[in-house]
Amino acid sequence: MKRSEIFFGSIQVPVDFAMIICAASTAYFLRGLSFFEGYVSRVFNITFTDYLYFTLEVTPFFILILAIEGLYRMRVTRRFWQEAYGVAKSITLGLVILIVAVFLNREWFSSRFVIIIGWFLAILFVVSARYIIQRIQKWFLVNKGIGIHRVLLVGQNERMEKIKTFLQTKKEFGYRVVDHITDASVSHIKDIRKMKGIDEIIIGDTSITDDEQAKLFDYCQINNILYRYFPTVLQTTNFSMQIFHGEPIIEFQHTPLDGWGRVLKRIYDVIAGSILTILFSPVMAIIALLIKWEDPEGPIIYKNERIGENGKKFFVYKFRYMLWKYCITSENKHLDEAMAYEKKLIEERNTRVGGVLYKIKDDPRKMHVGAFIERFSLDELPQFFNVLEGSMSLVGPRPHQEREVARYSEYHRRLLTIKPGVTGMAQVSGRSDLAFEDEFHLDVFYIENWSLWLDILVCFKTAGALLRRRKNSK
Repeated sequence: MKRSEIFFGSIQVPVDFAMIICAASTAYFLRGLSFFEGYVSRVFNITFTDYLYFTLEVTPFFILILAIEGLYRMRVTRRFWQEAYGVAKSITLGLVILIVAVFLNREWFSSRFVIIIGWFLAILFVVSARYIIQRIQKWFLVNKGIGIHRVLLVGQNERMEKIKTFLQTKKEFGYRVVDHITDASVSHIKDIRKMKGIDEIIIGDTSITDDEQAKLFDYCQINNILYRYFPTVLQTTNFSMQIFHGEPIIEFQHTPLDGWGRVLKRIYDVIAGSILTILFSPVMAIIALLIKWEDPEGPIIYKNERIGENGKKFFVYKFRYMLWKYCITSENKHLDEAMAYEKKLIEERNTRVGGVLYKIKDDPRKMHVGAFIERFSLDELPQFFNVLEGSMSLVGPRPHQEREVARYSEYHRRLLTIKPGVTGMAQVSGRSDLAFEDEFHLDVFYIENWSLWLDILVCFKTAGALLRRRKNSK
């Protein structure tokens, strides 16, 4: 631990304490302003001195919750927005307990205005103070090198090159790469530590033997060096320890979307899907009229066959954004010509060369209204009906065509173990601009780490992602 981290971490406690006191005091005085007369109860006769004594008594309780939530970590490499979310969650939890205590002990005070405003101001003051402290700490880090973590990278591969580039360009994260080596020789690492110093080691080479890792781990433990490594795909899955016939055994869990997780996800899909369908119904009506006006020959809704959960085929509903004569469907009497034209376009304009998926740049088959709705993914609004009927979920892996699934490697078939989604981790992290392997890893992360909160978060992030122009959708 760096001395600068200990210093800034130590002052965090009294600063948080002072901010909570300030927030409570500000709420008390705001209540007395004439501007808020219509919003407060007249029955409030506690003096400021008594109120301040009460605040001093309960503030350590809030500090305790912040500590339990791990919000007094001293490392300069912590993320601010994660910290801000933790502060809001901790103060909210403390407020709920405080409300219950006030309800049980009416001798304290019963001003809902003071409690609610105090809660809001406490979050605002504490987060703001932490932001200022962290900015000061980052300034010393970037400009003076105070508190920087010297990191040694072990392993030569694409993953480690990306990490090296990231750490070298993002100095505000608090790392300096002292060296990047291919072997895990302890004697070699000793020489590097003697010349340059090492605070952390990151291992990214799966070919390093268990014996080498054990020796390196012991060396790091003895010399107080933080030891990190990138695990294999198997090691990143969720697991639980159990006793089987008197022996410890590890059980790997595919996804939390089993049992009650599956039930909760379906309930969320039905409720949120119904709300979104009603909310976007005027937009869908306008799009339907525009499509029929521009190309009256074909249907408004285009049913595209995709592969869903457990490899079952189903039809994805989308607004048709192509001219009907170019649509790949058995209902199109010009199907052979349409398929030949698409094959030609893939050869000439595919932006995903070498992958499982294809994406045609400047696709000439689109209608004018089609280009617009595809630009903002409005063509996918009818998929809310897929969600309501149960063939899709609001959040999940992207549904792929049979010819795309046929090109899957065996490990890619993990994507077919849950329902595909209208949106997902890939859509909020790059949409169709991502390489297929990157999309796959994001979807596997979702499968392994699903939670109802993650679904809600992805849905909110999707709105922002839709406003970003796709690089290959001009």
